[in-house]
Amino acid sequence: MKILQTSNYEEMSRKAANILAAQVTLFPQSVLGLATGATPLGIYRELLRRYKTGELDFSGVRSVNLDEYCGLSAGDPNSYREYMRKNLFSHINIRPENVHIPDGMAADAQAECRRYDELISALGGIDLQLLGLGMTGHIGFNEPNDSFDRHTHKVRLSERTIAANARQFRSIDEVPRTAFTMGIGAIMQAKRILLVVSGRHKAAILKEALFGPVTPRVPASILQFHPDVTVVADEEALSLSAGLWNGQKGEGL
Repeated sequence: MKILQTSNYEEMSRKAANILAAQVTLFPQSVLGLATGATPLGIYRELLRRYKTGELDFSGVRSVNLDEYCGLSAGDPNSYREYMRKNLFSHINIRPENVHIPDGMAADAQAECRRYDELISALGGIDLQLLGLGMTGHIGFNEPNDSFDRHTHKVRLSERTIAANARQFRSIDEVPRTAFTMGIGAIMQAKRILLVVSGRHKAAILKEALFGPVTPRVPASILQFHPDVTVVADEEALSLSAGLWNGQKGEGL
């Protein structure tokens, strides 16, 4: 595991975008696993900036998103499909047929989960998976559990996750209570993983994930077993992890 410390959120976003941009430049047909939420927004803004300057071409890229709320249509302003359209996809030249997100309106949950796993397999797996870190230690919407969920599944969101996501809705009552999420198996089978974390409020859970025991009660802790993980986190997020790693500032990235 490689840990790159940055001074702030903006530098974190820039350095993480460097890694994604290099992947797209060196491997134009890459399958990118993409994340939503507040943390990746700066990364997407930086990728968009580079696309506009002609540095990046997404025409060959395939993407698979980690998750989607159940019960929200693709055009719902709070759906993750709409989040990706608004913040990235509608501004770059990625082909619509190469964009893949779980169907939050699927009537048959088991069939939709099976379809998504088969899709990822048909694409040849994920080349680079972008992850954020939830306050419960979740990656995607894989919440704390008694075991690691291997496959795409429908999950009941924890009250803490619902509260954290309420800022995206008019009220907490509007936050969906369930979601489809890519399983730990597909995430761990990605060739490379990029975990981005920002803020002092994430310091305790980041320390648990990176340096605590590997346990499904902290889903992100499974990343300790992956052979190629890069963590890009700012000083505040790493503030409780001092002395537990050989800090790198990420020069050259």
